[in-house]
Amino acid sequence: MNKTACLENFFVAGINYKNTSESVRGKFAINNMQYSNILHLAPSYGINELFIFSTCNRTEIYGFAEDVSYLIELLCSQTAGTIELFKGFAYLKNGMDAVSHLYNVAAGLDSQILGDYEIVSQIKQAVQFSRDHKFIHNFSDRLVNSALQSSKKIKSETSLSSGSVSVSFTAVKYLKEKTDFTNKHKILVIGIGKLGRNTCKNLVKYFGTNNITLINRSEEKAIKLAHELKLKYAPINDLEFQVLASDIILLATNSAQPILSRSFLENAGNKLIVDLSVPCNVEAGVNELSNITLINIDQLSELKDESLKKRKAEVPKAKNIISQHLAEFIQWHERRRQVPALTAIKSTLKEVQKALLFSMTPAEKKSITLDAEEKIQKVINRIANKIMDNKPHGCHHIEAIAEFMSPVTN
Repeated sequence: MNKTACLENFFVAGINYKNTSESVRGKFAINNMQYSNILHLAPSYGINELFIFSTCNRTEIYGFAEDVSYLIELLCSQTAGTIELFKGFAYLKNGMDAVSHLYNVAAGLDSQILGDYEIVSQIKQAVQFSRDHKFIHNFSDRLVNSALQSSKKIKSETSLSSGSVSVSFTAVKYLKEKTDFTNKHKILVIGIGKLGRNTCKNLVKYFGTNNITLINRSEEKAIKLAHELKLKYAPINDLEFQVLASDIILLATNSAQPILSRSFLENAGNKLIVDLSVPCNVEAGVNELSNITLINIDQLSELKDESLKKRKAEVPKAKNIISQHLAEFIQWHERRRQVPALTAIKSTLKEVQKALLFSMTPAEKKSITLDAEEKIQKVINRIANKIMDNKPHGCHHIEAIAEFMSPVTN
């Protein structure tokens, strides 16, 4: 295993909702083009294993590096925000702390809305993107799979994510509790990614409305979802007209630039805009218009949550499940670290076996009752267990040879 693939060289550097506003997080939001550019540049930073999460409440880069500063510089080479700004808000973790952090993120324990299960699909998409570009190797693959298995078990065996706990549902909850929303209101949803789709489905499910128009830069996605939910759709070129015709506008895009301009809205009548995008997809100054009510992701998270107390009570159970999966992952990692040494010992034992066979008479060879390969593997397993248990030992090679040459191996 090379130096940068050692656990102490595994890092996460990130910012999230806990210490940054939506406006700061928006400067470090990563879209697929930026992600692709980062992966293209990674080898020049000495990095060949990494993945990035960029969601409405966090941007995190995980990977192996000589120093965490390389990951930060690589990330910020493609962001609107600077290295200095990122470092001013970032949390930096390495080794076991970085590994544990991923388990907590995957479980929804570190989400802006406790138990938010939408993070799972975001993790899968982000890691798959990196895998498609050959930046996911054995360590990352095993780690992410273990974290997702832990999350799945938490979902099925606790009430941490009970009910509808997500950003998309919170947007619907806001309409229900804070507005006079009726099925007569015309809704425009801009952006039909995972978040936009879930928001549409929640609107239809909880309000029974189909007075919704979808707009997406890739029109095929809008058409498909519109047919599925019996909604309307419009091309991106009709955006200004659809904005004027709508009472409520929900945005959930990954556009790096604002989509709704002030000029669209100055004389457009009273409108509620719920912007779930990071960075913000509404032009600065729109919130100054008297006819516009603008709500962003951070404001939504402040809604009173009656189920929060119940979900908090489930946190110890979730942490216990994480501990079990984490222990299994560390055991796998420790065994993997010993592979080069155990491989060398196995090679030595095979050479010893050849020498023994060479010196034996035909009669002695016939008296061997235990298959050599089986005996070698038993010795290797015993040595591996001693290493894992941190038992005192001398030279593993000498110990293995002595055990192999003993008459009986249990």
